Amino acid sequence: MMKSSFSRRLHRAARGLLLSAAAFGLLQGGAFAADKVTFLTSWYAQAEHGGFYQAVAKGIYQKHGLEVSIRMGGPQVNGMQLLTSGQADFLMGYDLQVLKSIEQGLPVTTVATSFQTDLQGMMTHADVKGLADLKNGKTVLVSTSGRTTWWPWLKAKYGLTESQSRPYTFNLQPFMADVNTAQQAYPSSELFQALKANVKTNFYLFANDGYPPYGTTIVTMDKTVKDRPDVVARFVRASMEGWKSYLADPAPANALIRQDNPNMKDDQLAYAMDRLKEFNFVGGGDAAKGGIGIMTEARWKKTADFMVGAGLLKPETDWRKAFTTQFVKDLKVMP
Repeated sequence: MMKSSFSRRLHRAARGLLLSAAAFGLLQGGAFAADKVTFLTSWYAQAEHGGFYQAVAKGIYQKHGLEVSIRMGGPQVNGMQLLTSGQADFLMGYDLQVLKSIEQGLPVTTVATSFQTDLQGMMTHADVKGLADLKNGKTVLVSTSGRTTWWPWLKAKYGLTESQSRPYTFNLQPFMADVNTAQQAYPSSELFQALKANVKTNFYLFANDGYPPYGTTIVTMDKTVKDRPDVVARFVRASMEGWKSYLADPAPANALIRQDNPNMKDDQLAYAMDRLKEFNFVGGGDAAKGGIGIMTEARWKKTADFMVGAGLLKPETDWRKAFTTQFVKDLKVMP
């Protein structure tokens, strides 16, 4: 009886130790101890944000010990201001925006990219056979943001003039009404609208003619990189795994995208996915060998050199502060 009683006490003690260890594990890396992260996107939810939504929907962030809240951006949202004021941990950014922020002394940096090229391009009518044809009397619709990003590059490369430009107000009617008009476009957005209106178009991706920025990057504060490198590393890895998963099966993410943005319909999401695959934005370029999310110093230098040459960036700006490759150089999330 004494031996049996001792065995029971020993069993209870061992069981208590196991429960304590399990609780400790939860506190360290499980559900109760997940690091809370807020990610601010650049616009309303869409397929171009799919990898991040997929990482939420499929529990990929959770697997990496993160509790991620995705907050939508929009036309009235100043993402950089929200990031620098501590209202977001990570921001969906853009190379030119970050380089300009460095010039202004803001302590921000890019830690990964979703797309190996910017998605910006030109939508034209069927008679235009290339960007060089725009010089032949075409009117080009340019948004306010476009005037300080791709428009200086396009003007310099193809000898276009300021007199050719008109404001783009995100309304396709001027383009549809005038065959001599071309306009800025994303392959997954304006092209889809034109298709629905039965307007024949051509599309020319600026990156194919040498426009250097990356697309849909991840930006954070220098302090976050310094003080929470493990959180940054896990967020980057989980996000890139999310992109790989999204391209394989977009349904889980698309459900969340439609929930956040009810205006995003199934046919547009499907069209956008086809364009993401057609242009191989996620897995093309350096990502084919270096893995999804990869960035290089050479590419960043090209973007900085373009900005300096176009008068968009002061020559003395330390462009190397705009990015770090420490979180992607050995990541190897292969397409």
